[in-house]
Amino acid sequence: MINLTSSTNIQISNALDKLISLGIDFGERLIAAIIILIVGRYVIKWLNKLFARILEKRNIDASIQSFLKSMVNILLLIMLILAVIGKLGIELTGFAALLASAGVAIGMALSGNLQNFAGGIIILIFRPYKVGDYLEASNGAAGTVQEIQIFHTILVTVDNKLVYVPNGAMSSGVITNYSHRETRRIEWDFGIDYGEDFEKVKSILLNIIQNDKRIHTTPEPFIELAQLAASSVNIKVRVWVNADDYWKVFFDMNKNVYATFNKEGIDFPFPQITVHQQNA
Repeated sequence: MINLTSSTNIQISNALDKLISLGIDFGERLIAAIIILIVGRYVIKWLNKLFARILEKRNIDASIQSFLKSMVNILLLIMLILAVIGKLGIELTGFAALLASAGVAIGMALSGNLQNFAGGIIILIFRPYKVGDYLEASNGAAGTVQEIQIFHTILVTVDNKLVYVPNGAMSSGVITNYSHRETRRIEWDFGIDYGEDFEKVKSILLNIIQNDKRIHTTPEPFIELAQLAASSVNIKVRVWVNADDYWKVFFDMNKNVYATFNKEGIDFPFPQITVHQQNA
């Protein structure tokens, strides 16, 4: 009986020693993994900055820069995660086997991201837009391109909102790029009262256009009577300007036409209804 108790105590003591040894070993690996994680994040941050400086010195296009920086950052993070997993003692082969066994589910979950990644490659190859362009997508998103990442294109709207649009949608949908051409055509419809002298109005509009040096003389400005509407005579005006001047010229023209028409006594129409009364 005494020998059995002594043997049991020895077994318990050995088990405790093994547990303590395993705990110390795991603690050391855990601490090392945490250190690798913390140091690795700083190293990744430094490498990302170094890579960005190299791209800038080589004068790489801003669109390609944002895509490459996003891809390198993801690859470095994957390497860091694998290093931490390895330090914890988890066999990478077993980890890979686990991923392989869940391959179908992961593939279905990432199918959209893979499409977005392929879309990003297509965007960089065919260049429908680049960083700095103002565009409008078929899904309604509109803004200036800030970054082209591996999965998303980041737009900044006119009211300073960030919009993340999947690259898959950007590469397969309809995109209107307002910055691709150096010049743009502006169009107005100015309504005047019936009875106004069209040639006089045309001369006034032409004078306003000629006094604005931002408006191109070639192609020539277009001013014609476009429509005899229910309450107004509508005059169509078309001019060409540099793309960067589009909105400035658009609003300035409206302001100048309003002030000049009032000065020259040209009336702006408003909806009217003529009522004919018959005596009983």
